[in-house]
Amino acid sequence: MVPGQPGQVLTPRCAVVGHPVQHSLSPAIHRAAYARLGLDWRFDRVDVAPGGLPDFVAGLGPEWRGLSVTMPHKEDAARLGEGDETVALTEVANTIVLGGDGPQVRNTDVSGFLVALRAHGIDRLDRVTVVGNGATARSAVAAVARLGAREVSVLCRTPQRAESVLALADRLGMAARASALGAGDLPSADLLISTVPVDGVLGRQQELARRAPVVFDSVYDPWPTPLGEAAAAHGRLALSGLDLLAGQAVEQVRWFTGTPVAFEVARASAQDGLNRHVEI
Repeated sequence: MVPGQPGQVLTPRCAVVGHPVQHSLSPAIHRAAYARLGLDWRFDRVDVAPGGLPDFVAGLGPEWRGLSVTMPHKEDAARLGEGDETVALTEVANTIVLGGDGPQVRNTDVSGFLVALRAHGIDRLDRVTVVGNGATARSAVAAVARLGAREVSVLCRTPQRAESVLALADRLGMAARASALGAGDLPSADLLISTVPVDGVLGRQQELARRAPVVFDSVYDPWPTPLGEAAAAHGRLALSGLDLLAGQAVEQVRWFTGTPVAFEVARASAQDGLNRHVEI
């Protein structure tokens, strides 16, 4: 029987797409979630070269239910389907929902921050510091706005490149300013979110950790990062990229399958996947 012809039952498929993507923990999370939900679904890793996402999506068959999108495709993904207000605000998407009347694109990084923070009892903020000026930084700003943040300080190597983050904060009604990470005093805040690689904060991790009672480092491998270690040394609550990955996967599973899965299931699966990766 030719694949896709009437009468053939196709196994639903999903995947994480990115470049590189071989070390992604998304398969561990999604496979565990599907098993918990009693679904016989596939979830794979697919390396898609920069600029290649539109052609990849266009070539997918009817068995595909969704894609988890990682770097460098998040801005391209936002233009590949019907978005919502969050995608319009951040101009990035990390989720493509397939089937039905056509692709839908969503930014579950925003809800991922929210799910992870609320899972740790954080549901109200006033002042926030965000390190970085890219796609994840924009998602972080959109997330903290939903928790009532009124002030955002953006720290990055080149403050002039933070225009899109500052513009988003302004649209969301927050006072925002950008400063160079390597110069001057660092602001105090209720929450510090780092969206840059490990070496992006080296040399300032101790001072950053001292400035906020909660430190959220979007990196998860290796862990603890220097920032995570500094946060622990100063008695701060330290969240890692595993918390973000699990939080955004909770929403992705709901979009793909129509059924939610608990954050604790996603977080434990992410940790198991990381442990197996470290052992290899």
